[in-house]
Amino acid sequence: MSNILEVNNVIKQYGDYTALNNVSLAIPTGSIYGLLGPNGAGKTTLIRIINQITMPDSGIVLLDGEKLKPEHVQYIGYLPEERGLYKSMKVGEQCLYLAQLKGLSNQEAKKQLKYWFEKLEIQDWWNKKIQELSKGMAQKIQFVVTVLHKPKLLILDEPFSGFDPVNANLIKDEIIELNKQGTSVIFSTHRMESVEEMCNYIALIHKSNKLIEGKLTDVKQKYRSNTFQIGILTDNVESLMYQLTQKFKISQTDFKSLNNDLKLEVQLGNYSSNELLSILTSFGQVTHFVEKIPSVNDIFIQTVSE
Repeated sequence: MSNILEVNNVIKQYGDYTALNNVSLAIPTGSIYGLLGPNGAGKTTLIRIINQITMPDSGIVLLDGEKLKPEHVQYIGYLPEERGLYKSMKVGEQCLYLAQLKGLSNQEAKKQLKYWFEKLEIQDWWNKKIQELSKGMAQKIQFVVTVLHKPKLLILDEPFSGFDPVNANLIKDEIIELNKQGTSVIFSTHRMESVEEMCNYIALIHKSNKLIEGKLTDVKQKYRSNTFQIGILTDNVESLMYQLTQKFKISQTDFKSLNNDLKLEVQLGNYSSNELLSILTSFGQVTHFVEKIPSVNDIFIQTVSE
């Protein structure tokens, strides 16, 4: 698979502070790529370098195989966490102005804006000033001006900030649709449920260093702990628990005595799932038996804590 963006051995320092320490990333073409990390990890610095707002001290960034150049700005859409609309300017005027900064002609800008304003049902906002809009309404305008030039690469920094659940879902659907149409997406957020739902690749940066990168399914496989979530109906809980603890580590239990329903989380250790299942079936009816795959949130907390 080709990469829409490659970051190779990038270092960025501010005085004695190292914001990025020899960071390399590869964002596959057509992917939704989750860029994760705690506050102060270096994510925003990296995004600013990709957008040529600041330059790396060393290293190289390639867009579609070419070293990043000023003219590449027309192929990138960037939605910053701190939004930057002119509050006293009318929505329509501002959108046309920003569209033409991205290289669109006046005619093409009007065509694209008509499409997006109708799609998001915001036609009535054209002559309003930004200061007259709610935060969520202004966010919609910011999203429109970010995507209307049909960027190859869309960089979204906390894109759902300020949205209510309905509008957050609306924007999420639009991001997924843009991705289906060929736009590659870098998605920086602290909302791990959104990463689970949308991203197929992730990277985790912590204290200026890249700690994790890869396909989300592969990362999850790497962080498996061989823990199984189990449900069993049994009237012999004490004997079952004694047998299990001889071989396995029990991390969680919940027993409802009215219907003899026992819920467990069991870590296999050096034993197999078949050995565990054999013990369980000898003590009752197994109602649930599934491996617990770590969530992105679990992986994030574990990696940063370590």
